[in-house]
Amino acid sequence: MSGRNVPFIGIPCCLRSINERIFHTASEKYPEALVKATGCMPILIPSIGSMMDVDALLDRLDGLILTGSPSNVEPYHYGGPPSTEGTLHDPDRDATTLPLIREAVRRDMPVLAICRGIQELNVALGGTLHQRIFDMPERFNHRRRQGPMSLDERYGPAHTVALTPGGYFARLAGSAEIMVNSLHGQGIDVPAPKLQIEAVAPDGQIEGVSLPGARFVVGVQWHPEYKVLENPFSFSLFRSFGEACGATATAESINRRAA
Repeated sequence: MSGRNVPFIGIPCCLRSINERIFHTASEKYPEALVKATGCMPILIPSIGSMMDVDALLDRLDGLILTGSPSNVEPYHYGGPPSTEGTLHDPDRDATTLPLIREAVRRDMPVLAICRGIQELNVALGGTLHQRIFDMPERFNHRRRQGPMSLDERYGPAHTVALTPGGYFARLAGSAEIMVNSLHGQGIDVPAPKLQIEAVAPDGQIEGVSLPGARFVVGVQWHPEYKVLENPFSFSLFRSFGEACGATATAESINRRAA
């Protein structure tokens, strides 16, 4: 893609305290994967919550990527019990992403939600979360492995997910299951009413969802952005997202010329 019709993709940031200063941050692997796999232009969105003009921002974007993060969605957003003491939260990110998701979905804007992002998507649309999957006896530990390791080890294959027969993921993969990485402590409990389950881990944990009828609203619990060009499913997922965003950009360009 080139020229004025290059899709602009918003990536909401996390708020981080580094050396007693506050920064808006996003891991480099998300914009890098977006550019390499789709040719779209990443635009980082500061987590400014109520100071954000949602409509003005989305008027200038063609899609959203919701990234992973060490922080958890605060449980009051979905009626959950208080978090265990010491749980990392990012209320400014919650206050930024949840309104963005709802309005993006209302506009039929493409959304790709990754790790914390799938949890935000589910909560924004009315679902609930398990706060500590690793404390549930019926689940295995989905968190990142402990101790020194390379990125390839940390983001390496962890378990399979079964893909819903006839679903979007199964059609994209051309198979009944795929292998994924796993670096999360939270996960979907009750799916939002309109979301369709696309992928499930061997222990029953929901790992992928989509919004039927939408141009592209997809959530994955794993990290397809890592070495996106080397994994066929990850590349297909990003490429399909980019194509949906490109259709949005083209439609907006036509509308502007008509006006």
